[in-house]
Amino acid sequence: MVFFKWVLSFQGALAGNRKRSGSERCNPHFNHKNKTPHSNPLVFQRSKKLRFSSMDQSPEKASSSLNDTVSRLSRYPDSRLHVPKEVQAPVKHLKFGLSIPNPNHDFLSKKLSDAKKQAFGSFKYINKDKEVVTVEKDDEDSGSWLMADAFDKLSLNHSDNDSKAYNKLLKSAERRTNKLKDSGPQVKVNEKLKKPEVVTHELFVPLTKDELAEVSYAFSAENKKKILVSHENSSIDIRGEVLQCLKPGSWLSDEVINLYLELLKERENREPKKFLKCHFFNTFFYKKLVSSEGGCNYKAVKRWTSQRKLGYCLFDCDKIFVPIHKDIHWCLAVINKKDRKFQYLDSLRGRDGKVLNALANYFVEEVRDKSGQDIDISSWEQEHVEDLPAQKNGFDCGMFMLKYIDFYSRGLSLSFGQEHMRYFRSRTAKEILRLRAD
Repeated sequence: MVFFKWVLSFQGALAGNRKRSGSERCNPHFNHKNKTPHSNPLVFQRSKKLRFSSMDQSPEKASSSLNDTVSRLSRYPDSRLHVPKEVQAPVKHLKFGLSIPNPNHDFLSKKLSDAKKQAFGSFKYINKDKEVVTVEKDDEDSGSWLMADAFDKLSLNHSDNDSKAYNKLLKSAERRTNKLKDSGPQVKVNEKLKKPEVVTHELFVPLTKDELAEVSYAFSAENKKKILVSHENSSIDIRGEVLQCLKPGSWLSDEVINLYLELLKERENREPKKFLKCHFFNTFFYKKLVSSEGGCNYKAVKRWTSQRKLGYCLFDCDKIFVPIHKDIHWCLAVINKKDRKFQYLDSLRGRDGKVLNALANYFVEEVRDKSGQDIDISSWEQEHVEDLPAQKNGFDCGMFMLKYIDFYSRGLSLSFGQEHMRYFRSRTAKEILRLRAD
C-alpha cells in the first residue's frame, strides 16, 4: 500500500511538469539562462508550485500517466560508453598544442655536437711560419684528434659501437700528431692557448719544528751580541741583534740583504740549469754610481765588475739586480737584458725615471769599457712595473724587494702577497743561519 502511494505521487509530479514547452523539454540545446521573466525560479516558486497527486487519484489516471511517461522516455537514444582513442606513447600536452619533449631524445648527438663546437672554437688556427692554416670543419679527419678528450668528458655507458668510434678517434689523433711532428718547429700553437704558469711548491714549503726552533733561538736575547754567521767570500758577519731585523715589524738591514744576495748567487752556481744567469749588486752600488747631482758616475764603480773579479762578463747575464735604498724605503731596479728592458719595482707603486736613466747610461758605459763596443739601447723599454705584489704596512719593503729578486731569478712571475711576508721572514732567517738559499 505504501509503495502504491509513492508511485501515484511520482506520477502526479510528472503530470505537473507536462505543461512545459516542447522546446524546453526536447531541445538539448535549450539555454535555461534565456528564459522569459516569468520562468525565473524564484517567481516560479511563489506563483506556481509543483502539483503532486493526492491519495484520492483514481487508478485509471495513474495508469494513463505511467504510459505517457514511458512513451516520452522511449524517444531518447540509448546511452553509449565513450571509448578513448588508443595512445602510442605517454605525452603530456600543454597549452597551444605544445608538448614536453623527451629529455633523453637524441642525447648522444647533442653532446657530440656541443663537444665539436667547443673543440673547433678553441683550436681553430695553427700558425705555420707567417701563414695561418685554418682547420676546415667539413674535413673528415680534421678535429677528430681534438675529440678524444671530449669523449672522455661525456658521462655515458659506452656500448660496442661507442668503443669502435672511440678507437677510430684515437687513430685519427695519432695521425694528426705525426703530421705535426713532421712539420717540425715551424708549427706553433696560438699564444693565447698557452697554459698558465705553475709556481713550484718549493717556494712555499713550511718550516719544520726543528727549523722554527732554530730561528726562534737565534732571535732570543741571549744571542744578541753573538756572531751567529760568518760568510767568508763576502766577509759579512751576522750578529744576533742584526738578524733580528727579520722579525715581523722590523726594517731589513744592509748586512742581511747583502748576505742573502750572496747566497742567491751561490745557489745559481750550484744549479745553473735551474736558474737564470744573474748578477746581484749589493746595497752600496747605486749610492756609488749616482752623484749628488743625480748623474751617472761610472768611474766610481768601474772596477766593481772586472771579469777577473766576477769570473764572468756582466753583460752576458740575463738579468742584473740593483737594490735601491731611499732613506727609509727599499726599491729594486733591474737591467733585464733577456727582455731588453730597464725595470723599476716599488712595493708602494712609486716611480723614478732618474734611476732607469742612470742604469741605462751605466750599462752603455760598462759594455764599451769591457768589450770596446757600443750597444744600442734605443729600442729598450723603460718600465715601471705595476702588476706586482704591494706591501700593506710600513716595514715590509725590504722583504718584498728580496722576493722580487728571488722570483725573477727563477724566471717566474711575482705570485705572492702581503700574507706571505711572515713566512718569508722566517725562511730567510733559516737560510742565512745555514748559509744556503733554497
